[in-house]
Amino acid sequence: MSKPPKKHAISTRIWHWTNLVCVVILFMSGLNISNAHPRLYWGEWGFAPEHAWLELPRFPGWITIPDYYSLAEARDWHILVAWPFAVILLFMWVAMLVNRHFKRDLTTTRREWKPAAIWEDIKQHAKLKFDAEGGKKYNFLQKLSYGIVLGVFLPMMVFTGMAISPGAEPFFGWFSDLVGGRQSARSLHFIFAFLIAGFFVLHVALVVVHKPLKQLRGMITGVEP
Repeated sequence: MSKPPKKHAISTRIWHWTNLVCVVILFMSGLNISNAHPRLYWGEWGFAPEHAWLELPRFPGWITIPDYYSLAEARDWHILVAWPFAVILLFMWVAMLVNRHFKRDLTTTRREWKPAAIWEDIKQHAKLKFDAEGGKKYNFLQKLSYGIVLGVFLPMMVFTGMAISPGAEPFFGWFSDLVGGRQSARSLHFIFAFLIAGFFVLHVALVVVHKPLKQLRGMITGVEP
């Protein structure tokens, strides 16, 4: 009896779980850093409340790393995990291109972008039917969401983080200029962080309502029974 084919390659599974740990630590330590100055601005500078476009709440200790206010320790955690986060993302992109996972499973077709096809996909999701047609790995909405996360949200966290990092700012000043200033890069860093958090919550919720044990086993062993 032949073994069932792997649904998730070993590279995908290594990236998935490593990225999960990194994103959780980065987000929670980032909330602690936010508590030091919870206002966001656009442009090159900003400090006073009247200059802010958004004032964030003070995040409680149960959702921050560490669980008490310490800007220095939060920054240590943030920088410690930021590098593995960036390296493993680069690793994932190289792996996806080499093993053709990106082209085979995540690339959308012109037919899938037709309004009728998108509407049909939305209706199937509303019915909690997520299996793709024709033996494909992912349906259109799954391809689109994974593609945006891998191609936009996560890389933007790296670029904006480098742009506002005191150590890397001299090399990434061009990115701050590109988005309108250092405070703009900081605002984008927070926006993409919360977009990733939103995707994380939605992703977990959909796994919970649709064969959670099967999907969890698939992402650990690579095989879905």
